[in-house]
Amino acid sequence: MKKYIAIAALSGLLVLNSCTNLMENVLDETSARGLSDRQAADGIIAPVYALLPNIFLHTNYFALQEISTDEAILPYRGGTDWGDNGIYLAMHTHTTTSTDPNVRNTWNLVLQGMSRAITAINTLPTLNDPVSRTYLAEARGMRAYYSMLTLDLFGLVFVKDNLSATSTILRGEQAVEYIKSELLAVEPNLETNVGHGRLSKGAVWGLLARLHLNAAVYRDPYAATFTFKPEDMDKVVEYSDKIISSGQYQLSRDYFSIFNSDNHTNKEIIFAVDQRADLNGHNRMAYFSLSGDQFPLPEFPAANGTDGPGITPDYYRTWVNAYAPQDPSVDPRFHKQNLEIYTNPEATCVAAADFHINRGILRGQQYGLIRKNGAFLKCADGRMLVGPLYNDTRNRPTLPVNFTEKIDFTVEGSDYNTGYRVEKYEFSRKSVSGRNFGEADIVILRLADVYLMRAEAKLRKGGDAASALADVNTVRAARTATTPPPPLTAMSLDLLYRERGFEFYWEMLRRTDMIRFGKYEDTWTEKTNNDKRKRIFPIPQTAIDGASNLPGYLTQNESY
Repeated sequence: MKKYIAIAALSGLLVLNSCTNLMENVLDETSARGLSDRQAADGIIAPVYALLPNIFLHTNYFALQEISTDEAILPYRGGTDWGDNGIYLAMHTHTTTSTDPNVRNTWNLVLQGMSRAITAINTLPTLNDPVSRTYLAEARGMRAYYSMLTLDLFGLVFVKDNLSATSTILRGEQAVEYIKSELLAVEPNLETNVGHGRLSKGAVWGLLARLHLNAAVYRDPYAATFTFKPEDMDKVVEYSDKIISSGQYQLSRDYFSIFNSDNHTNKEIIFAVDQRADLNGHNRMAYFSLSGDQFPLPEFPAANGTDGPGITPDYYRTWVNAYAPQDPSVDPRFHKQNLEIYTNPEATCVAAADFHINRGILRGQQYGLIRKNGAFLKCADGRMLVGPLYNDTRNRPTLPVNFTEKIDFTVEGSDYNTGYRVEKYEFSRKSVSGRNFGEADIVILRLADVYLMRAEAKLRKGGDAASALADVNTVRAARTATTPPPPLTAMSLDLLYRERGFEFYWEMLRRTDMIRFGKYEDTWTEKTNNDKRKRIFPIPQTAIDGASNLPGYLTQNESY
């Protein structure tokens, strides 16, 4: 009898045990009576992607990939806010433990996504609609993508096809080869023009390039030095060439348009978390770093920031050192000024429809909408009043919202005004609370990364600095909506690493990049731990406990 799979919301021990069972409830066809095979297929593939917004929350994948690096630091704001039992301090200092809730939540969500993919893999072949073939390839490809996440974050991959079987655990070379074989198997059956919210041929080519580029790390994550095989670098170039020569993607003239709320058709994006309005996405990427007294939306007086992480002075100095004696803002990726008041002190009244906060890295005194007693102040003509901001929401009305370069774990360095902030994603115009209703698709892979991966592969294989330099300068020269950054005149691995920091800051690539470039054991603000075993995170203790019925099956990563 034909079976339809009910996608159950797994929680607690069921999720934790998904590393071994990966089970979903199976209901017979009467539960789906009246659905066509196409409708059933649509209903089966949707849950495979549905958890991506949750995985890409500020406190899940973002925290693991960014707050553990030199790009982001989150102290106890005002001595109390964002305390959370010290988990963000520990993340930044590489002292995270196996009970960290953000690590646990990320693990659970990724494995739940994998479970849903396996459910779809087992169900789609029973349907007769032609779309099932494509959806089956997508589900299998997404299982491989989730496996890439577990390999990158935790150093292991779970493999199973039968829902009732126990997963096989792969590490190192076996894990790399498994993911590669899965992506290669599905590529012929994927479509090319399905939008960047679904897995396409281009997305798989990009994931294959990323896999080969990081394969040296994945094979031996604790190595003193990584061995980048020439054949891996050739594959990075091969798959990058496929994407670039396809003509399907193009670099965006306006850097920040890649991260706008209406980026659903942006041609630079190859693969992303789909957050169109009807999908109830979140606004956390835009809200996390802003001050609690920055209100980006005239329509919603409750939509503000949360005084979350800032960038470290170490990361900021990479910009300063690269562009001295000029200000880093000569690079259009660093900052986009939308508020005229910064250059025109008379611009204190702004029509609501014309008010947009600045983007990129925010420094110094901040200006914006002024809220008193729950309402925004207005000019006599009804326009919005714009002026210098103070920490009124923190009951610190004399403390200006004046972002400083200094930020650390001291009392002074942890105040509400410390640290330059990041507003890369556009604050959604529909986000009533600041946290909800984000509409910007969250980038997983974009064309600029393909160019820079190809440049890196050429450098690592044979020191082809000329070709690598051309790829990097192609990306820099593309940002013509304003004056693009000047072309570089030389290229090396250190310069390429710096360039990746400029191009992809806060896009959840930094930890992986730092490990691959041998920078993760370096010292930066409040971080001195140089234990190479911290390159991967602990397996959550709840997962270890949940698999205790299989002695020796799931063992904790070294040093945890």
